[in-house]
Amino acid sequence: MQSLLSLCAVQVTRHQALACRALASLPRELYPALFQAAFMYGRTLVLQALVQTWPYPCLSFRQLLPQPKQLGWPERPRKESVQAVILALLAAPRRRPQLRVLDMTGFLDASCGQDPTTMSMWARSVAVARTCLSAQTQARAAQRLAKRRKLEPQVPVTNPVEVHTDLLVNRTSYSVLKEALQTSTCGPLRLRCRDLWAEELSGPSTVALLELLDPVCLRQVDLRFSNLGLSGLCTVVPHMAKFTHLLSLKLQYSNVDVRRLTAEAESSFQHFVSAIGQLRCLKELNMGSSRLSGRLHQLLSSLQGPLESLELPFCALLPGDLSYLAQSPHATHLKKLDLSGNKLSGDFLGPFQRLLREASASLLCLDVTECQLMDVHLVSTLPTLRCCTHLRYLGLYGNPLASAGMKTLIEHSQAFRELQLVVYPVPVDCYKDLPWPPSSANLLEGTVDEEKLASVQAELQQLIRATQHHDVLWTVDIYGHSSFDYFSL
Repeated sequence: MQSLLSLCAVQVTRHQALACRALASLPRELYPALFQAAFMYGRTLVLQALVQTWPYPCLSFRQLLPQPKQLGWPERPRKESVQAVILALLAAPRRRPQLRVLDMTGFLDASCGQDPTTMSMWARSVAVARTCLSAQTQARAAQRLAKRRKLEPQVPVTNPVEVHTDLLVNRTSYSVLKEALQTSTCGPLRLRCRDLWAEELSGPSTVALLELLDPVCLRQVDLRFSNLGLSGLCTVVPHMAKFTHLLSLKLQYSNVDVRRLTAEAESSFQHFVSAIGQLRCLKELNMGSSRLSGRLHQLLSSLQGPLESLELPFCALLPGDLSYLAQSPHATHLKKLDLSGNKLSGDFLGPFQRLLREASASLLCLDVTECQLMDVHLVSTLPTLRCCTHLRYLGLYGNPLASAGMKTLIEHSQAFRELQLVVYPVPVDCYKDLPWPPSSANLLEGTVDEEKLASVQAELQQLIRATQHHDVLWTVDIYGHSSFDYFSL
């Protein structure tokens, strides 16, 4: 709930003109509460005045703004608030004598891009870049004016503001972001990237962008839908070795297939493996939709330390890959494991269960969506799964499980004392004319008997209530919730 201070700040910022005039006489200790209220309720005039007179060295969104869905606050801040803060940076530096760092990292969840009242990560990235460029233009104009008036030549900016942000770059925004990164090194606003998401960029474009990023600030690189292939990754990944704090690398949909390599492609794979091994601090790796059959040991054994998050969805893994992973140093450190889209039944079940046993002490998130797991496989895995006592998320969507299997899982769910979310499939006994065994496509496209499903879900909910574990969400909606991010675990 909102505190009395927060409630008062909300009321004060409603009268924007009066609040702006009163700032000079207010103690600095009230600035954080006023900023929070003004930001969440879109008081743009107050926001700009607060940023321009900010009395502390750092202004951090993560520290100042309420947690998502915190009672008493709007669900999401408006895009006008973000724009107001960014534009306030264009004020003359003398009006914000204390501010040195504006930290906008970790702001806005992934669903905000679908809400027109909020600012998407892509739009925020572009707005920040353009503001940095405008600030540089203003500074150069001021220097030219001083020169024409024969004033004392201005020295380079002595009090720059570092703008820390997460950047989403695609082909449309690439040019403006690249220019902003190039020019901000000596301008009044210095752009610093913490997490980089690059979509559908070529290898040379990606390299050019990486060369402009601060080697200390970057902690995550996500090259999604890049279609780089092994040769492209061999060009890009070696340029990441300079990022001494890089913890997370995601390369999903990179068009990698190591199952039948030519001699040239084999050389590229070895080069890629070597480059991955140079990332000394890596803790999270996502190789989604790469065909890694039989080569997982070569990839992961090159790493200098154990991973804590490993995402291998739709990687055509073999039993030997799972066996290697179960006996590797990574297994006992894994907090997040995504094996979606890989077969885990039949010959795969034993290695999968051994992997679970090794990871049980540390595992927090397990995603086995579309892994061809039936009731018999789930029941035989339950003794091992119950050892994962810290499990918070379990993804079972797209598996041919019946209501009986789900009931068994619910009855044993009390072992998971930290469980928060289970995404389970529509039980196979709720379909009409489902072929057996059903494929993932059959489960996604098959006709569901809505009346039977309602009846089964009522039974499941009754069982869930009987477990007295009321804070756990059991749902068949795979998209209607926030994902568990490695950095939030």
